[in-house]
Amino acid sequence: MRTDGDTWDIVSSVGLTALGVATFRAIESLRPNALIEDPYAPWFVESAGEPHFSALLASPSSLDDLPFSGFMGMGMGIRTKFFDDFFLTAARSGVSQSTILASGLDARAYRLDWPTGTTVFEVDQPKVLEFKERVLTEHGAEPKADRRTVAVDLRDDWPTALKAAGFEPSTPSAWSAEGLLAYLPGPAHDALFERIDNLSSSGSRLALNYFPSGIDAQRFADIRAKYFSKDPFGDFDMAALFYEDERADPKQWLTEHDWSVECLNSIELANIYGEPIPDLPPELADLSEQSGYLTAIKTAS
Repeated sequence: MRTDGDTWDIVSSVGLTALGVATFRAIESLRPNALIEDPYAPWFVESAGEPHFSALLASPSSLDDLPFSGFMGMGMGIRTKFFDDFFLTAARSGVSQSTILASGLDARAYRLDWPTGTTVFEVDQPKVLEFKERVLTEHGAEPKADRRTVAVDLRDDWPTALKAAGFEPSTPSAWSAEGLLAYLPGPAHDALFERIDNLSSSGSRLALNYFPSGIDAQRFADIRAKYFSKDPFGDFDMAALFYEDERADPKQWLTEHDWSVECLNSIELANIYGEPIPDLPPELADLSEQSGYLTAIKTAS
């Protein structure tokens, strides 16, 4: 159950979802013809020492016992590649500052070949960033961009903290909201888009992934229980972290505020990457068709 102002580290609440994402990025990186390569992800999982994800990383073949074997790793590869490609395309088009909202254990500042002069801002909870910094420092990792961390809750006044870290609103930026929106209460969700818009000059870009607007946490939990007798996230009740209150539709809101928007559902994106999703039961297929990925470019100041 979420509460106003709740916080977390990397092995609790929303932080644990970031650890799960790192685990499946690590597993996807091991797959033949993997869509991504993330050598940093195993460091985070090993350092956190969380039993379930440590066991998965130590024995990725255990996923073979799960329904729809490989779906989680491949799905995380598709999601990661989408955001990787988004940032690199923006940067190579001259967008010199990129902002990763709810950056979690994202290592893009280290993994990607950023053009010289790129600044990457990572915004997340203080304890998450502290853990991430410690692990990267212990391994002697060096970023490939000017990396700046912004320790702040996205329900609070994060634009002030971002600007204090050197973000320049008059310069176009690339923004990501990866695996984020469902974990924000409605007012913070809507404020996120208002703040991104206010901080974005013409030519700025945004990428996000989204779930069906009509799905509630209970239906999500019921579908997982029905089709995943063994849950890739173990006993962790991820649906309990979601907010179900009223909120703006991102595509509609952005379109009404002078952003040019394009969307692909999960099945379409998988086909583009040459990774067709396996045959799924109707309920899972429906979720895949209604969830997807959005990119937008701001067309007016």
